[in-house]
Amino acid sequence: MVDVAKSKEIQRAVQEALAFTEQVDVLVNNAGLGYFSTIEESNMATVRYMFEVNVFGLAEMTKALLPQFRQHRSGTIVNISSALALTTLPTMGFYSATKYAVEGYSDTLRKELAPLGIHVLTVEPSGARTNWAGSSSQKELPQITDYANFQQMVETMDEGVTKSPGNPKLIAKAIIEAVENPDTPDHLPLGNFAYKGSLENLRGLTREIEHHKDISLSTDD
Repeated sequence: MVDVAKSKEIQRAVQEALAFTEQVDVLVNNAGLGYFSTIEESNMATVRYMFEVNVFGLAEMTKALLPQFRQHRSGTIVNISSALALTTLPTMGFYSATKYAVEGYSDTLRKELAPLGIHVLTVEPSGARTNWAGSSSQKELPQITDYANFQQMVETMDEGVTKSPGNPKLIAKAIIEAVENPDTPDHLPLGNFAYKGSLENLRGLTREIEHHKDISLSTDD
């Protein structure tokens, strides 16, 4: 186990891995926390720590292994993002923000490493039957009356541990197959919500951009 919010633990884990094997072929950045609250009522200390784990921990773990990936001019970095980086839901705004950050980070990293023969795969799973919504998350029940309609949504998040549609074994199988595929994809949405939600969001964004095309193009001289 590695606490990715602690640099010393990351360095220790990398040293132990490289002592065990001369070459790491695949890095899977899977560590992450969930947080459920309306944006206005969120505890910012909790939010900052979630960013520390979900974003900066992922980035620091990657940075620690990049020298050996570059040395061998090969390998795959798998960053576990979320369907909520492709679409959003109420009470998950700051969690989505961490995963949007992972998307931007991964897209840039991919462009920097592709000439070196290193792949970056961003995986966007839907809800899965893991402890992500249980012991690996924190929840703040809405106290402001205007957000009362979201209270049940937060209260029932624990049910995702047993009732989410995503099968962790099938998710792992899909990731392994994608990594082993000679044509490794850049993005891999997994599950019905990720697939349909991402397409709906992207199509809506495309329509909006096209609708305001004249305004967008009017700002260059």
